[in-house]
Amino acid sequence: MKFNKWTLGLAAVGVVSLTSAAYADETKVSQLNTALSNTTISGYVDVAAQFTPQSGNASSAAGNVGTAPNYYYGSAANSINLNVVDIALDKPLDESPWASGYHVEFFVGPVAQSMGLNNDIRQAYVTMRTPVGNGIDWKIGIFDTIVGYESTTTGNNPNYSHSYGYNMEPTTHTGILANYKVTDWLSTQAGIADESYAGFGGYTAASTSGLYHPTFMWGPTLTAPDSFGWAKGATLSAATIITGGNTGNNGGGINGGYHGAGAKTIYVGVTLPTPIAALTTGASFDYLNAADVSANEWDGAVYGSWKFNDKLSLNLRAEYFEGKPLNTGGAYGSIGAPFTANNDAQEVTATVQYALWANVLTRLEVRWDHSNSTGYGYVTPAGGTQQNAFLLAAQAVYQF
Repeated sequence: MKFNKWTLGLAAVGVVSLTSAAYADETKVSQLNTALSNTTISGYVDVAAQFTPQSGNASSAAGNVGTAPNYYYGSAANSINLNVVDIALDKPLDESPWASGYHVEFFVGPVAQSMGLNNDIRQAYVTMRTPVGNGIDWKIGIFDTIVGYESTTTGNNPNYSHSYGYNMEPTTHTGILANYKVTDWLSTQAGIADESYAGFGGYTAASTSGLYHPTFMWGPTLTAPDSFGWAKGATLSAATIITGGNTGNNGGGINGGYHGAGAKTIYVGVTLPTPIAALTTGASFDYLNAADVSANEWDGAVYGSWKFNDKLSLNLRAEYFEGKPLNTGGAYGSIGAPFTANNDAQEVTATVQYALWANVLTRLEVRWDHSNSTGYGYVTPAGGTQQNAFLLAAQAVYQF
């Protein structure tokens, strides 16, 4: 056992004994090892290159976009990018009735900057279980939102680029969330959070009102049991998020009135296996309304994935957006998506996913967007009302 000079000095004058000091140090080490014994470390590094063929042609003819929008947060349209580095420490709940744990997730890079996260912390919460009924599991702290078909964790999504619907949703909240498993096929969650929360596009509230104008959230999830045959494991989720506040609370605009006076998000999502084992499908619906400024929009998306083998798959997405965003650029203004006025738009995305290297997810993606509006985010074409934008992208994600 190695002692520091202060311990040796105290031992020399008889204040402490080296035996007791050694025992104390060993006890601390033992306690530390016990506390960390069930902690896991995980994460990923996400890099990509994206190319928009029409970018830079500011004098494009009618029917085309001068500067095509980028679709991956705030990264440049034609570039090679580090998107994010994610590192998580996790101690999950065990099966004991009074179980406890924690989750801390650091999110560093351009993605984190686009979200406006607090010190690059994506999630940091304490988990606890209370033995009421089947057990209520609590999260207290910063946690991911309860709505959405797509995740902020890029490797969990079928495509490289995010959907319009994802950019209509918040991403993280600071508050308390309760989850209760009613039966094997039904679980519910409900929570309360501060008015402020992180999100992409315009869906970010920066108010400091905290719980003075709280955010409420709730929703059930149904999971098909084994008796459903080929449809077993299918899920149906629904959720609602309502934010308090008022128009003048944060200076108006996207970060103020847009989320005040009962701003409401409604989400429904379904995942569905098919009788063909290689084919899985899904669908989502997002609705966003800010009653105090009469801004509302909705989006519907369908997903399909064909798994050729354990390494290769093809993932498809198609969606339709319609809405009346704010005059500040709408829910998509800050990421350059194709909405600057009352609008409807469609997009189709095809992603080839292949796992050639161990722990590495690689993707090639082609995306086409079509808008029935004179504005396409960064630029208004010389004329015409229909515009198109294209994206070619390659992505590599190392997961550990």
